[in-house]
Amino acid sequence: MLLQERLGIERPIIQAPMAGVQGSALAIAVSNAGGLGSLPCAMLGVDALRTELETIRKHTDKPFNVNFFCHTQPPADSAREAVWRALLSPYYTELGVDPRSIPDGLGRRPFDRATADLLGDFKPPVVSFHFGLPAEDLLASVRSWGAKILASATTLAEARWLEARGVDAIIAQGVEAGGHRGNFLSHDMNDQLGSFALIPQIARAVRVPVIAAGGIADARGVAAAMALGAAGVQIGTAYLLCPEATTSAVHRAALASEAAQTTALTNLFSGRPARGIVNRIMRELGPFNDAVPAFPLASAAITPLRTRAEQRGSGDFSPLWAGQNVSGCKEIPAAQLTRELAG
Repeated sequence: MLLQERLGIERPIIQAPMAGVQGSALAIAVSNAGGLGSLPCAMLGVDALRTELETIRKHTDKPFNVNFFCHTQPPADSAREAVWRALLSPYYTELGVDPRSIPDGLGRRPFDRATADLLGDFKPPVVSFHFGLPAEDLLASVRSWGAKILASATTLAEARWLEARGVDAIIAQGVEAGGHRGNFLSHDMNDQLGSFALIPQIARAVRVPVIAAGGIADARGVAAAMALGAAGVQIGTAYLLCPEATTSAVHRAALASEAAQTTALTNLFSGRPARGIVNRIMRELGPFNDAVPAFPLASAAITPLRTRAEQRGSGDFSPLWAGQNVSGCKEIPAAQLTRELAG
């Protein structure tokens, strides 16, 4: 019960924050069902974030989590951007996209002072971070209203680094997990472990609760993770077909198809490794390509291809994020799924 007591939740289920496929509705449903609903905030501007927080506060009095990225914003690299757009040029021609109309974009924002100040108005009970932690003064602001701090670790070294900086729980993100890898101390993908190798190593090494993530899709998986030392689990992929998720039609179709059995880590959509269902552009350019600009600059050039293709009912250029285990995806209310996962 340590994690549940620490976070003030009834069930040891944390809904993974999934930018682009959910908003406040999913977080509210999971929190009201006794789990910890999460709001992905890295792609929200200040006004949009305020609106979402107001909605959450209106519809639940249960604990919830807000999640942010902690990357360092890279400098613009016009030469690399030109190489990337040249590589995409045949697709622009095929889909009728004018590359001159594509603006440069920064995409996802790292956690900053303006965001910390806004959060102070709402005092969310849990704040989680991906790609490490923000600067100590920003962390101090979050701690000032008593928020519990969670952060992702993909290696034992990262878990120890996070514990040394005072996080309240560590999310052990196995390589099976869908979406972006949370690695921050090393960018060598050979360092990335599967969940059931990673969980017991971290659980033995740290004193704070460990939250398992990656490849867990049902109550048996939850029980197995707990048996290996986890105090709770974070689950994302299983929620993607819930009506409260904003998962696109092409993404939903892919999740329900045989294609979902084959996922891969790729840097094509954002510039950082993230796991998704293998689609046309991943096959043709390779899941990893050296021409891709640094995170998060890569997304600007590929987004118009995604938009145009999805208008035609195709996910050929879409980031179809999914973990290696889609067996738990169900078109049922998120509250019902949360209760089933808890067993």
